Amino acid sequence: MPLDAYPEHILLTPGPTPIHPRALHAMTRPMLGHMDPEVFALNREIQDDLRVMYGAEPEGFTALLAGTGSLGMEAGFANLVEEGDEVLVCANGSFGRRMAEMAARYGARVRLVTAPLGEAIRPEDVAAQLAHGGDIRMVAVVHGETSTGVLNPVPAIAELVRGSGALLTVDAVTTAGMEPFHMADWGVDYAYTGAQKCLSAPPGVAPVAISERALARYAARRTPTPLWYCDFEGLRDYWTRQTYHHTVPVNLHFAFHAALQAALEEGMQARQRRVQQVGEAILGALKPLGFSPYVRRPEDRLPTVLALRLPEGFDDPGVRQALRQREISVTGGLGPTAGVIWRLGLMGEAARPGPYRALMTALEDLLGERGLVERFDESLNGVLA
Repeated sequence: MPLDAYPEHILLTPGPTPIHPRALHAMTRPMLGHMDPEVFALNREIQDDLRVMYGAEPEGFTALLAGTGSLGMEAGFANLVEEGDEVLVCANGSFGRRMAEMAARYGARVRLVTAPLGEAIRPEDVAAQLAHGGDIRMVAVVHGETSTGVLNPVPAIAELVRGSGALLTVDAVTTAGMEPFHMADWGVDYAYTGAQKCLSAPPGVAPVAISERALARYAARRTPTPLWYCDFEGLRDYWTRQTYHHTVPVNLHFAFHAALQAALEEGMQARQRRVQQVGEAILGALKPLGFSPYVRRPEDRLPTVLALRLPEGFDDPGVRQALRQREISVTGGLGPTAGVIWRLGLMGEAARPGPYRALMTALEDLLGERGLVERFDESLNGVLA
């Protein structure tokens, strides 16, 4: 099938997001070798910009892993957990459960703190587990649970972990790069995201940030890291000491660098406002049709993934298929929330009025409704139009 036969879809999904124009252009640069001095200079800029994005300490280590956000998740457990370590995982959705599974595969004795679907982890439940005894070596939490649209209270959890001796690992896949993230101030030891989420770069690299404390834990390992590909020492050999480890995807580095610089130029507070304005406009337009927030408490709602409970009797697969035929991609629920919610992505280039105005126009036609586009535009108040 020729390349130009593939239609251009409007992606309103929780990832991937539309590629930023500057990132798309950067990918057309001629190939360079992964050991060329120009690439090492580029990598140093990426590392510096990642420290800014994450709010990381200067003594720590930042890098891109050659894989998606799930590799970022796995690398943390592979490097910072050893056989028999006790790990406390906060699991209130699919990606919290994935953390628990990965930790167990690396030999951890996993304890869980859970919450019902659509509800945030309660800090007091984390405090109870930390006070329960044992030697908890790591606490792991998903900041924005993509599967349910829940924002977990990472700052409050971090305050509890501080001084406990445990490392804090945070999945920042749907927050870092779109919402303020204060790694050093909060006391986060390991954070990761995916390039294709909030930064609107192509998938294939996972930006990670590692604290000085986590590097010390790694250095004190009793056994070698079982995952050679993302061993912290090997990564530092390449990123810091400029010695060969593996072939990195250079053109993805070009694209990521361009997308990250565009995000930092816009500023995290401006990006946060953009998400909030578009999200409120979507809800304002769809609420009269019977759509409602899936997450009950406003403070627990993840701004970058708008989880909407569907109206009673709504033909979820039929409407999404009809939208797909119009080249508009909308994502439904996962597992128990399938047929119950839509999950609309508000990350990076998706968090703009244009794509969602197209959705409102299509829904007006498909549902025989009027006024969706008008309500959407009125809610924006012309700020982002």
